Amino acid sequence: MIVAIGTRKGLWLARREGDAWSLTGPAFPMNEVTALSWVPADVGPPRLLAGVMSSHWGPTVASSADLGATWSEPEGGAIRFGPDDGASLERVWQLQPDPRAAEVVWAGCEPTSLWRSADGGASFDLVRGLWDHPHRPQWFPGFGGAAVHTVIPRAGSSMVVAMSTGGVYRSDDDAASWRPTNSGISAYFLPDPNPEFGQCVHKIAADAVAAHVLYAQNHHGVYRSDDDGLTWTSIAEGLPSDFGFVMLAHPTRSGTAWVVPLIADAERIPPDGRLRVWRTVDGGTSWQSSAVGLPDDCWTVVLRDAADVVVTPASDAGTVVFGTRDGCVYISEDGAWEFEQIAAHLPDVLCVRALSD
Repeated sequence: MIVAIGTRKGLWLARREGDAWSLTGPAFPMNEVTALSWVPADVGPPRLLAGVMSSHWGPTVASSADLGATWSEPEGGAIRFGPDDGASLERVWQLQPDPRAAEVVWAGCEPTSLWRSADGGASFDLVRGLWDHPHRPQWFPGFGGAAVHTVIPRAGSSMVVAMSTGGVYRSDDDAASWRPTNSGISAYFLPDPNPEFGQCVHKIAADAVAAHVLYAQNHHGVYRSDDDGLTWTSIAEGLPSDFGFVMLAHPTRSGTAWVVPLIADAERIPPDGRLRVWRTVDGGTSWQSSAVGLPDDCWTVVLRDAADVVVTPASDAGTVVFGTRDGCVYISEDGAWEFEQIAAHLPDVLCVRALSD
């Protein structure tokens, strides 16, 4: 197994060799690695895409075809606004291969925009339907910025995205037009707590088996949708807090999902200082907490893309891996009951992506 770890100051790769883990890096030293994705290749290992932000040269998308040994990036950057768009790229927040079409990769970016690549991430085109949406002037930045942070291709010509702070939007015509689908998600911080759009959704994950089920972690609120994101119902009962950033769904088991609760707003720390991962196996009807291998007296945060889950040949329980803002990385190969630490003292972990054997 390989775990790609994007941080505030570069990219590390953790590799398991037998029962031990080794760590190599950094690639892109002193650059933010804000997004990662393993992209299937026709021949050889998957390509690793990285959204990289240089304080000197700005953001780009880099690609490795040899498991991170060497990197390439297009001259002038893979993602560029046009002269009439009135914007410049600030960060790449999400890189999502499209399982429906080989070589298609979607990028969610800051400022709030969606981009499509038809060449495996070498170049991207702006999705005009979302960029030109009449709601866009009212999509205000969240605490971390204004960005599309979740991109979920759905069946047929449908797609769901989430953004801070616009909420959930859906397209059913190959990303040509978009409509908000936030019914049931609260925006308690607005004068109208149930607006059409403006919710601060932190992350969405799709149930891999139940075709119309999605899960969402909101700024206050954990939700499930049973109609492919059109309406949402709270599933936060039983959790120590309904605030957090992470939302993961099992790649092959329906109803299994994970969150990492935090005390909300001004504090943003684990409840009681205990870093825990909470799992549901029944679609959010009940929740259970991990207890082994994670620290107490811990006051760090796990960001929305600093967590991942894969299924390995050795176990289909789900291998869950996550990194923290104090530079630690933990992994569990039994569905998030027992964890071990595989890295420590790294810079602020921004994103994590695992590749199974």
